[in-house]
Amino acid sequence: MKLRDIAHSRTGDKGDTSNISVIAYDPKDYPLLLTQVTAERVKAHFAGIVHGEVVRYELPNIAALNFVMSRALGGGVTRSLALDAHGKSLSSALLDLDIAADAADDTR
Repeated sequence: MKLRDIAHSRTGDKGDTSNISVIAYDPKDYPLLLTQVTAERVKAHFAGIVHGEVVRYELPNIAALNFVMSRALGGGVTRSLALDAHGKSLSSALLDLDIAADAADDTR
């Protein structure tokens, strides 16, 4: 399944740093996010785009993860020649991440 099947996202950017939050639609899917959506997988998913560190913050009270990705915007939104390499484009790309759900627990 795709990450978008169990979560939505919000984004922001400042300078050359992109911030993507991934929020589970249903809190029961939060443990799946914890195990499947790691900083390492996000960094690999954005290979060639994110040239700096990816840090994951866990927000269990709202069943969300927040990823702060440095050196991700080609020098910053105002310096980049990309049409929309920030915010919504990156969050949409992240929601395309493949998630391996345990078939025994998957009732969808």
